[in-house]
Amino acid sequence: MSDDLISQLKTLLIEGLRLEDIVPDDLSADEALFGGGLGLDSIDALEIGVMLDRQYGVKITSGDERNNQIFASLRALADFVAENRTR
Repeated sequence: MSDDLISQLKTLLIEGLRLEDIVPDDLSADEALFGGGLGLDSIDALEIGVMLDRQYGVKITSGDERNNQIFASLRALADFVAENRTR
């Protein structure tokens, strides 16, 4: 997994979720995306899933038991995308 993919995901999240007053350098690759970290919620998770499908061909279902791991941080998300991307 490359730092380039993490950078792409930072931009995708900021633009796709319309995170105001946040720039890519504000996001840590290891910071939690949900809860106390970036503070995203379940609706954001659904939106991220749609964005990842469109951009990388990655499928994430709401019932996937790995979702807590997949969405743990940007690094975890990037690892999942790198392993499962079709584009």
